[in-house]
Amino acid sequence: MTGMELQRAIDDFLAHLRVERGCSPLTVEAYGADLADYQAFLAEAGIADADRIDRDAVVAYEADLVERGYAPTSCARHLSAVKSFHRFCMREDFARANPASTVKLPAAPDRLPDVLTIEQVNALLEQISGTDARSLRDRAILEVLYGCGLRVSECSGLNLGDCAFDKGFLRVVGKGDKERIAPISGYALEALANYLNAGRPVLEKPYAKPTSAVFLNARGGRLTRQTIHKVVANAGRGIGVENLHPHTLRHSFATHLLAGGADLRIIQEILGHSDISTTQIYTHVNRSHIQEEYLSAHPRARK
Repeated sequence: MTGMELQRAIDDFLAHLRVERGCSPLTVEAYGADLADYQAFLAEAGIADADRIDRDAVVAYEADLVERGYAPTSCARHLSAVKSFHRFCMREDFARANPASTVKLPAAPDRLPDVLTIEQVNALLEQISGTDARSLRDRAILEVLYGCGLRVSECSGLNLGDCAFDKGFLRVVGKGDKERIAPISGYALEALANYLNAGRPVLEKPYAKPTSAVFLNARGGRLTRQTIHKVVANAGRGIGVENLHPHTLRHSFATHLLAGGADLRIIQEILGHSDISTTQIYTHVNRSHIQEEYLSAHPRARK
């Protein structure tokens, strides 16, 4: 009996925890809260059926948890609930496959963030060279994520009035509705300007509700975070990087700035971190790159 409505599947799963597994009310409530968050995320992508959820949706949800600032332990808890739910759905024949079976739980909290090399970033960006509206949009998305260090939600939320090209900055609304200024220049500025001049007008639809969103979908509406995740993941596969997340481009932005000599406080301000200790992780990333260079280059660094 595949094709069960998502809300009913979740209700059945919670009943299973309560009755068959004898979980405590607090445990069932915790599972319910985590799955309600998961369901809300899926609803944004137009998914309301348990059998329509694929692995890309689960991976995008994991990345979204990171974007919203959840600690690795909290991400692991959410994903554990998601994995248990999908195992239940497959066992009960609510779905034909388990989309979360190969999704791993987040690594230990002390793991350094993944970053791309500058060569990988260049390859990632240069592979999108088309002049059609979608190519111009996708190139602009990648350039802005890396060139300005934006979170995926900030990229999705950009409005036309936020682009001050003459002054060289974007007005960004970050976590907690805090506003900040993100510098934009060079390739990112050129790509965004090209998209706004030649790509966005094509994506605008006369029948669609007018929107001030910078990035539009094929129906003329605001591009969702989930679609941006897919744009980045598809581009990543083009250079041999699986499950590339938008946040990896943000990490790469900060790491490359630091390696280029930028002040840590300036990077903190650009990223919108309220606490300098959050930004300081990039000093450790940078040091790890220094060690890699040392080990590969020094004649007596390895025995």
